[in-house]
Formats: sequence, structure tokens, C-alpha cells
Amino acid sequence: MEIHMKIAVYCASGAGNRKEYVEAAEKIGKWIGENGHELVYGGSNCGLMGAVADAVLAEGGRVTGVVPDVPLIQARKHTGLTECIETADMAERRKLMMDLSDGYIALPGGPGTMDELSEILCMQRLELVKKPMVLYDQEGFYEPLKELFANMRNAGFAEERDFRYLLISEDMKEIADFLQSVLKR
Repeated sequence: MEIHMKIAVYCASGAGNRKEYVEAAEKIGKWIGENGHELVYGGSNCGLMGAVADAVLAEGGRVTGVVPDVPLIQARKHTGLTECIETADMAERRKLMMDLSDGYIALPGGPGTMDELSEILCMQRLELVKKPMVLYDQEGFYEPLKELFANMRNAGFAEERDFRYLLISEDMKEIADFLQSVLKR
């Protein structure tokens, strides 16, 4: 039996320089909406954030935007959200998105996306968060990070078990199975 999930998607408010990044966001959003899951994300109406939210909404799915009191982000707030939660700052936004969600998917993104996934990986390593994290490896975007994780292990700064809740993939069946299997543990 499939578990209904609230999935936090971390990604850029920009579209990047390849149409495949937007297509990946739309694919993830469509999958979330079609399968009755809910999206929790940063609340923007543009870039990959807007694409993933619009795809979930087009499938009749629920979308919760978590929007900090930052003028640049407030100016991009999506107006079609099922629910919009305002936070005082970025730290509160990160914590709330982590707490509200059953699992996490990081699409390609910039420093903000790295900040969010880094915090989750740290919390997983300390066993404070035992939820699945997927790095959606569109066009090999996360391959350098995968190599960095291997270097961390090889240098003795991390162990294989530190990454037990992490999957790096762009295969939707593998991603869906991984999210479900971790939540069933």
C-alpha cells in the first residue's frame, strides 16, 4: 500500500539555463499531484519553484508555500497556493519545511538549495531526522556532490551509514520506491 506523503521540494526560484531543469520540476510536480501527495515548497511563482507548484496544482494537488519575511521572496509569492504559511526568516522557513514534510526532493538549484539539503543531511547523520532525501540528478547535476560524499567517506569524515536516507537518482520509479521504503521502516 502506498503511503500518502507531504513532500518538500527544494529548488531554485530561477529556471537555470537548460529547459531540462524546468521539465524536471514539472515532472516531479506532476508525479506528486497524480499520486495524491502534497507539495511543501518555498512559495515562489517563478523558476523551478513556480514550475513544480503549477504542475501539482494542474493535477488538482495540494500545495503549501512557506514564505519568509524577505522582500525579494515576498515579491515572488505564488498567488494560487492551497495554503501559504508566512515565517519570520529563512531559518524558520527551513525548520518548518523540514517539520511539515515526510520526505524531501532537491531539484537543481543554487546556494539556497544547497543550504537546505545540507541541513537535512546533517540532521539525518545525527539521527534527528529519519526521513528520505532525494537529490534529483537531472542531467548529472548532482554527480559532483556524489563524488564529494565519496571523498568525505574516503577521508574518514563520513561513513556509508551517514547517507542511508539519501538517494541520488532521476529514475521516478526508483525515487518513488525509495521514498515509500524509508517511510515504512
